[in-house]
Amino acid sequence: MYVCICNGHRDRDIRAAAATGLKCARAVYAHLGKPPRCGRCLPFAAQLIDEVHETGARPPVEALQESAA
Repeated sequence: MYVCICNGHRDRDIRAAAATGLKCARAVYAHLGKPPRCGRCLPFAAQLIDEVHETGARPPVEALQESAA
């Protein structure tokens, strides 16, 4: 699902970046190569990032490979 329409960031991309240890939505967006624009998505992105760190959830290997590309 798209989290950030402005940049085309999907939930799987955000989760994969968070799984690398990033804990801030702005840092995750920078890692993905596109900083936030309007900012409306940042609260939801932060929630996804928190979920990754709270549960220790790891995204599928495919998501990690796609976010690195």
